[in-house]
Amino acid sequence: MRTLDDRLAPVIAHRGASADAPENTLAALRAAAAAGATWVEFDVKLSRDGHCILLHDDLLNRTTDGRGEAAHYDLDELRRLDAGGWFGHRFRGELVPTLQEALALCVELDLDINLEIKPCRGRQHETAISVVKELHQHWPGDRPWPLISSFAIASLEEVRKLAPEMPHGLLIGRPTRRALGMLDRLACSTLHCDAKWASAELVRHLTESGRPLLCYTVNDASRALRLLEMGVRAVFTDRPQMVAEALAARDARQGQ
Repeated sequence: MRTLDDRLAPVIAHRGASADAPENTLAALRAAAAAGATWVEFDVKLSRDGHCILLHDDLLNRTTDGRGEAAHYDLDELRRLDAGGWFGHRFRGELVPTLQEALALCVELDLDINLEIKPCRGRQHETAISVVKELHQHWPGDRPWPLISSFAIASLEEVRKLAPEMPHGLLIGRPTRRALGMLDRLACSTLHCDAKWASAELVRHLTESGRPLLCYTVNDASRALRLLEMGVRAVFTDRPQMVAEALAARDARQGQ
């Protein structure tokens, strides 16, 4: 089975193809595949009754017609919300997906996954435990494990303890010395940082430790090309087709 570094694609669809469909929905995953993406990223948190769902914000207000904290709703209540109408009329009725649904669709579409654990307040351990359990139950044994990432140190610690076989990456904003020091302690496979803090020096440092650098969120094709040429292994983008087309055009020019 190929290593994570071998498998990583330079373009990862951020929350699905979230410029083309409502983020963190099955529609966004389908849009990513239609755009030619082979990797997708999405966010996972827990409903009140402990089910893994795809959602970025703690509040429902921005991406559904619900109000208040997602952690205050059971799954059956969340499933009655509209998670697509805010984005556009044709997505009206799109549901808040369960992790199980997202995993099944990614297998169907042959998509690799970066699963970000995005726990609600105080649920860092609980969310990680549930994510690992669902992956063990529902991810096919003949496929490489998804890459798990999080800003939540406690969640990554739980993943490392429960499933050391699953690659996991530390999400940060700025790569401080303290943050970089966490990589070994957490046995991280990757570092994910805000693209504005990427540098050739950081790439060299991580390369020496055998870790690729992944950068978010890059929606300018020229900037994406510069980062990849610097040695950044992958960029997260809401517009995967645009970035992939820029890469293909660059490669065609270089091949002439």
